[in-house]
Amino acid sequence: MAITSIDINPAELKQAKLLAGTTSNRETVDLALRTLIAVRRQPAAVERIIGRRFEPDQIDAPTITPLAVSDEL
Repeated sequence: MAITSIDINPAELKQAKLLAGTTSNRETVDLALRTLIAVRRQPAAVERIIGRRFEPDQIDAPTITPLAVSDEL
């Protein structure tokens, strides 16, 4: 892992920690980077899903209705 020194606005870092529920600066920055990467990759993932071709047996697969919460207990 690379060691990097950066200046971060303390007020923004504090707000990010509160919103993310993180306790350390490193955890907050790591989460922010992972979130940015996921958000930027999401449109490409959606396009791959939209462009996917399905076989007829996949399209006509039976639907299974989940149990209600009270049925599981």
